[in-house]
Amino acid sequence: MGCSVTPPPGPPPLLSCHHRQNRNPITHLTRRSLLLSTPLSLTLKPPPSSASTLVHKLFPGQFFLAGHQGDKPGDVRRPSGLARNTETVDSKSFALTHSRPGLLSLNLSENDDEDDIKLDPEYRNVEFLITTGPGPCPDLDYKNIVFGSVLEGMDVVTAIASIPTYRPSEKIQQFNDFAEFLGDERAGNARALWNKPLKTIYISDCGELKVAKPSLSPSLP
Repeated sequence: MGCSVTPPPGPPPLLSCHHRQNRNPITHLTRRSLLLSTPLSLTLKPPPSSASTLVHKLFPGQFFLAGHQGDKPGDVRRPSGLARNTETVDSKSFALTHSRPGLLSLNLSENDDEDDIKLDPEYRNVEFLITTGPGPCPDLDYKNIVFGSVLEGMDVVTAIASIPTYRPSEKIQQFNDFAEFLGDERAGNARALWNKPLKTIYISDCGELKVAKPSLSPSLP
């Protein structure tokens, strides 16, 4: 699988990833459906796809997030007809750890889709993360499903990881914690802006690739 990820400026560089479909087939099929979706015609709305969507959160030295669902530009349109992912309640699915940079993981613990979307009976989580390094991310272990790794384009991952993000001062964070303690819903709305990249990073296109000699080995079990 591959996609063109654009951390401006410059043309879209390529990020090629390997999915472990034998270990987590449902997670693989869900991700594959979003990577291969294309518009049916000029008059129909395109099906849900990762193309033209944003990398919307970046946690320096750890990972970045993409695949946020919603109706805003850069969001993934809410998918329909996808099988329920029973792997999210199977302990065997969480066996692989976030031990190095360049790992793809179905984002469960850090998922930030809006509650009204999550409460839909047809909701299917498609948000994913990619670890950026330089070290492992043990806080993600046993909470998220590692399903693939980067084959080509770790320089793209490194470039994304270097982009500055919005982070309020310590004093503002303390005020936010206090507001949350008091039950002020605005605290959560404010936190939704934290860790957003200060430059636009988007997946310009995506699809299935044949990589003859990847620069990195698909070293997952």
